[in-house]
Amino acid sequence: MASADGESAPDGPGERRIVSDAVGVVVLAACATWSLVTAAVNGGRPEGVLLAVLAVTAGYAAGRILGVLLPVAAPCAAALAGLSLTVALPRLVPGPETVTPLGHAGATAAVLTLSAGAACCAAWATPVPAPRLALRLLAGGMAVAGAALGSAIAMVTCGAVLLCSLAAGRMPHRGRGLAGLALTAAAVTGLTWATAGGALPGGLASSLEDQLTPRRIGLWRDALHLARHDVGLGVGPGRFGELSPTAAQATLSDGKPHSAPLQMAAEQGVVGVLLLAAAFCWMLFALWRAVRPTPVVLSAGAALTGLAAVAAVGNALSFTTVSVGAGLLAGLATARPLAVEPAPGVVTPRSGRAAQRSPDGRPAA
Repeated sequence: MASADGESAPDGPGERRIVSDAVGVVVLAACATWSLVTAAVNGGRPEGVLLAVLAVTAGYAAGRILGVLLPVAAPCAAALAGLSLTVALPRLVPGPETVTPLGHAGATAAVLTLSAGAACCAAWATPVPAPRLALRLLAGGMAVAGAALGSAIAMVTCGAVLLCSLAAGRMPHRGRGLAGLALTAAAVTGLTWATAGGALPGGLASSLEDQLTPRRIGLWRDALHLARHDVGLGVGPGRFGELSPTAAQATLSDGKPHSAPLQMAAEQGVVGVLLLAAAFCWMLFALWRAVRPTPVVLSAGAALTGLAAVAAVGNALSFTTVSVGAGLLAGLATARPLAVEPAPGVVTPRSGRAAQRSPDGRPAA
């Protein structure tokens, strides 16, 4: 049998989903267990991590169910819900410390990015040209909304998701695209880490510090210092605000370093960082094994990569809404719809029966 990216695979769609789901269960269970272990050893509050794991799980399960029944309507509704949420509550990011010249590096940018990905997935799932164009315009509208809300990061990430989705229609092999997305997320994380460690050249470091603000850089450096203090277990989940001098000096502080990788390193050690990376890689792995058309898969992957970039420089993952949205988008893109989906760029005839096609757009045997 041929896999979804055109390469031979020994297992069928059902077995592929079972394998990816089993990997997800192991990874998410390990994330929850490790937070409990570090909290028991060093003290702390693991409730935030446990709630995030529960939110991702619930969102993923809901996405799988809705994606089977409503492969076009469900992601479209998710995109509209995300846009409505950010317009109705534009200050999703609490506190003035997260407001930088880069925009709201938090929940607002994350929700808009995921919404743009959902709109792009819905666009590729419909064979009718008019709704497809409308959904792509909706995805572009997410970038406009980000600009209107003062979030430059949302404008950039939403635009990148739309461009990646359009390019995905000409990419026959999803594996290469997903590998590129993984490298992009790793590069952004590495840049954040290098900035915190002072490893960047002087000119680039000064430029980034001006845009990110010295306060955010100070939080990152505190997180890196705490991570070096206890590499194995960290200082305990939820304890960064107690031990960070920069956070203690703030009048209004949420006790976060505003970088998910650095927060995991400080509070849960190197194992916590590896588990966070494993959770992201599991989502990409599930997308790679999915039976959906490659453009749908890569559109969702681009949005999740955008979320990873936002989380590397902000506190996006501190919000349950974002965790649910990430799981929901991954579930929608990995579900197996009841109806056979059209090939990318192929319009279903108005009369007569459409040709049966495989998930990667080729005629079925």
